Amino acid sequence: MEWILNIRRAARAMGGEIHNCDGDELIQAVSTDTRKIASGALFFALSGERFDGHKFVPDAVAAGAVCCVVSRDAESFGSLPVIVVEDTHKALRDLAEAYRKRFQVPVVGITGSVGKTSTKEMIASVLGENFRTHVTKGNFNNEIGLPLTVFDLQEEDEMMVLEMGMSNFGEISRLTKIAKPDTAVITNIGVSHIEHLGSREGIRQAKFEIMEGLQMDGTVILNGDDDLLWEARGDIEFETLYFGIHNKNCDLCVSEIRSFSDGSEFTCKIDGEMQKFSIGVPGEHHVYNALAAILVGMKYNIGVGDIKAGIRKFSPSGLRQTLIEYPNYKVIRDCYNASPASMKSGLEVLSLTETTGRRVACLADMLELGAISQKAHLAVGKLAVKYGVECLITVGQEAKMIAQGAIEEGMNPADIHQFETNAELIEKLAVVLRKQDLILVKGSRGMRLEEIADAIGEMA
Repeated sequence: MEWILNIRRAARAMGGEIHNCDGDELIQAVSTDTRKIASGALFFALSGERFDGHKFVPDAVAAGAVCCVVSRDAESFGSLPVIVVEDTHKALRDLAEAYRKRFQVPVVGITGSVGKTSTKEMIASVLGENFRTHVTKGNFNNEIGLPLTVFDLQEEDEMMVLEMGMSNFGEISRLTKIAKPDTAVITNIGVSHIEHLGSREGIRQAKFEIMEGLQMDGTVILNGDDDLLWEARGDIEFETLYFGIHNKNCDLCVSEIRSFSDGSEFTCKIDGEMQKFSIGVPGEHHVYNALAAILVGMKYNIGVGDIKAGIRKFSPSGLRQTLIEYPNYKVIRDCYNASPASMKSGLEVLSLTETTGRRVACLADMLELGAISQKAHLAVGKLAVKYGVECLITVGQEAKMIAQGAIEEGMNPADIHQFETNAELIEKLAVVLRKQDLILVKGSRGMRLEEIADAIGEMA
């Protein structure tokens, strides 16, 4: 990070009051975690329901912090250098906004119910063919993670790609105020967080907050196969481009898709010519990601050849849909999150992936679905049967309805194994699984299914 802010300017941007330092000290980094603090950092003492960063202010200074941002009386910290603000969370966002304004770099902002991170990485891969591209790391997509991503922006960076997540109204509004995107991408409107937002229309309203920070000449890129996004055509004040697979009225639509166990190919018409694109991972959902990336690439004048190269280089990261081959098993590790749409995507990949053994789906609770939870889990169980699952494992209370849905769809109850907790399943893995099984491991992040994926790896 190439900082051009000192303590005094930072305090002014945050509306804070300096104590125990002269204000000329240059900020070298920003941190919210004393375990990762760098010398010359500005430490933010964030507080939540289960933690209070103010307890770590002395540790931050001892580790090299040049100053700490706090929301307590300065006297509480003795002679330690602090900036006192009303709200440290807001101060973090305010400083990120001030820092962002010092760069003219174009920004692509991405939100949606499903596929945000994969779409972000696909877009970054395409932009990276022509530009030095700064991109959200991992799941740094909330009101702490996004500011920290912005603080890592360098003078040499030519593009920035930011993922924006939310669980309630107002969150994306605050994020887009920092990001000030030139391009806004919305992947879809699903049912994640519906218990907070009331309906899919409420979710759309929350996602559309991204346009509040969009530059006047900005572009909105939407999934035209999503009914609520297509319904909004003509009502958006910005240039709007649609992509789709099934809706042939989109600005960019697929003519043909060929799916393989290790990827897919699709064709679409660009500037009057049919173009073929290849993706190195299976699943129709990645075709959607690629279509969004193509439109972004075209907006920033990237040639078709470079767009194709960027899409070919894409690979999922972290806990998301990664195929791991062990000596005795193959595991599709997809433990980051779960919704009805992403469960369908995972089951599709399971059905497409080659195996000499059974196709096994280990599925856990989908959280934050509110009143539709029972119906949604039941539908996933029916989908599991339709996608050829031969052995179904469920974990958690809500996931019992997945088992029920599978039974209603005709699956033999003898091929269904239900567990309350990860620990119970891990104890029985050697009994439930067979050598050469292909196993999809998927559930909401709070279910921590990576514990099960890791346990399978230790068995292999």
